[in-house]
Amino acid sequence: MRITISGLPGSGTTTVAKLLSKELSMELISAGEMFRQIANKKKLQLERFSKLAENNDDFDRGIDEKQGEEAMKRENVIVEGRLSGFFVPDADLKIWLEAPSEIRAKRIAGREGTAYEEALSAMKNRERSEHKRYEKYYGINLDDLSIYDLVIDSSRWNERDIVAMIIKAKERVK
Repeated sequence: MRITISGLPGSGTTTVAKLLSKELSMELISAGEMFRQIANKKKLQLERFSKLAENNDDFDRGIDEKQGEEAMKRENVIVEGRLSGFFVPDADLKIWLEAPSEIRAKRIAGREGTAYEEALSAMKNRERSEHKRYEKYYGINLDDLSIYDLVIDSSRWNERDIVAMIIKAKERVK
């Protein structure tokens, strides 16, 4: 079974994907981790690297294509990333996690040890950059959630509850 988990920054995709991977003993492919690794290698903050990626589609295209290719090589895998639902078209279950921007910014500030205002500003800049790039490169509108089987508001439930929901949905897909 192939499961994709997508959502905007701070929505909980990485946390949920890691927990789900552990719970189901399934391999995890994370596009966000791939992007962060490249940013770290270039010694750039995510916001700065996102701006750089706006003018060089090699970064996004490489990561996006690789996650799809890697997912299709596996029978059982969880693929986590903003566009995973699009780049793993044959996924058995596509999940989108969402939460209000204020909550997502608080999570990011806590995770990265920055002030809330700084996290909110960086998050909004990153989202604008990604929306622009995805529309330009692929014609994808991130606001269109019609490809997803399940949309979960991660501000309403904790990560364990969300994992339980996904497992229940997975059982129904079989």
